[in-house]
Amino acid sequence: MTSNDAVAPTASTPTQPVLRATGVTKRFFGNAVLEDVTLELHPGQVHGLVGENGAGKSTLMKVLAGVHQPDEGTVEIDGQAQHFSHPIQAQQAGLSTVFQEFNLLPDRTVAENIYLGREPRRGPLVDTAAMRRDTTELLDGLGVTGLDPERTVRSLSVAEQQIVEIAKAVSYDSRIISMDEPTAALADHEVELLYAIIRRLLDRDVAILYVSHRLKEIFDLCDTITVLKDGQQVTTQPAAELDEGALVRLMVGREMSAFFPEPTPGTEVGEAVLTLSGSGNGYVDGIDLTLRAGEIVGLAGLQGSGRTELVESVFGVTPLTRGTLTLEGQTTTIGSPRQAIRRGLALITEDRKAKGLALGQSVLDNALGVVRSVFPGRTGEARTGMPGVLSSLEVAARSLDQEVQFLSGGNQQKVVLARWLSVNPRVMLMDEPTRGIDVGAKHAIYELMRGLAADGVGVLMVSSELPEVIGMSDRILVMRDGRLAGELPRGATEEDVLALATGADEHEEVLA
Repeated sequence: MTSNDAVAPTASTPTQPVLRATGVTKRFFGNAVLEDVTLELHPGQVHGLVGENGAGKSTLMKVLAGVHQPDEGTVEIDGQAQHFSHPIQAQQAGLSTVFQEFNLLPDRTVAENIYLGREPRRGPLVDTAAMRRDTTELLDGLGVTGLDPERTVRSLSVAEQQIVEIAKAVSYDSRIISMDEPTAALADHEVELLYAIIRRLLDRDVAILYVSHRLKEIFDLCDTITVLKDGQQVTTQPAAELDEGALVRLMVGREMSAFFPEPTPGTEVGEAVLTLSGSGNGYVDGIDLTLRAGEIVGLAGLQGSGRTELVESVFGVTPLTRGTLTLEGQTTTIGSPRQAIRRGLALITEDRKAKGLALGQSVLDNALGVVRSVFPGRTGEARTGMPGVLSSLEVAARSLDQEVQFLSGGNQQKVVLARWLSVNPRVMLMDEPTRGIDVGAKHAIYELMRGLAADGVGVLMVSSELPEVIGMSDRILVMRDGRLAGELPRGATEEDVLALATGADEHEEVLA
């Protein structure tokens, strides 16, 4: 969504809060994960909740939702104290939560999921016609078209599943809806739809608690922002009184100017480590690019422009069928990811849970996964050095035996990085390396990228976040329709990138 389409924060006369949480404290095994947090939500407004992973955001949402009960403090709705012992009680009181991990039954239909346990009946039988009609009216009210109530959830995209979760919340006549990272797995055009749905909810005077690591969304949507750090409330203030720099400083204690680290002193750009000439396949075409040792090259473009397809082609997921690929001066072919790894390439996939990790396995087993599979003879050496690697990445885990599924998103991403560092790549392909992680973990990954460049690794980074592309790239390549649309130098503006990504630069040339 462009900034012009942002949901403008409300500037109306202050209303009475529909929800007030006061002095909320929650302890686990004697350790306070929330301490004396106070929050107010107002009808027709969006309240942003931000902080690093582990700051207490999810715990606060679960207290409000009735998943956890507070050890101290109160939760009131319309001035009436509430004591939820189950999320259903919260929903019945008008408070619904859309968690990042969806709670849907994949083999049931959209309508069946929305009205699960509350199906309209005609005598002893479920009135499927009424349920389908009610679902259609619900979706129409949210401005959603083209989503068939009879489709099974398994057949839906992530964005469509998100819509089903929101529709389910609205079906309870919820006056308060909490959203946990609702855009973490959405493409840009899908985020536009979410913004439109939020606008509809605000028109109905619904109060929204919005949790996101994407600061642009926080400023696009929110009237008020609460910052949590280490379970404590740092501040609550109008969004208009803050900017991204101030918000980052409150969250992590670091100035925004230091958020994107400069190249490590002594970093030198060397010879080409990866060269493509006239390369293509069924997904990309006519690709000419050079990646040199010691540089970070950003790969930008709109969703569907071919960015992911390009890095997966280089890595042999969908092998290149045209042109030439050269690694450190040697022309070669890469027909599979195993061949790519043996030739010194690594790929950080955009979906770490589906493609980057074995969630049911331990931190150590995940970190050793690549070296065990491709270089089994190095496993012993890698096992010996892995605790040091994980420590240097500041992976926060109870032990190396902890299942990786129980780590935060940022720590999971660091485990993904550790498994590739164990094979000492010469080319690091990074597809959305900071998606869905907090700003503190992002900075740690940026520092790692600069360290890799200083060690002579070539880094090719795909990112949908233009500030990240601009802040981290030594050069920027922009894709459009499966081809490279142009190259920009370090320090280019967002307008420069978007002009190439959308073809506006060509339109301006025609007009000239």
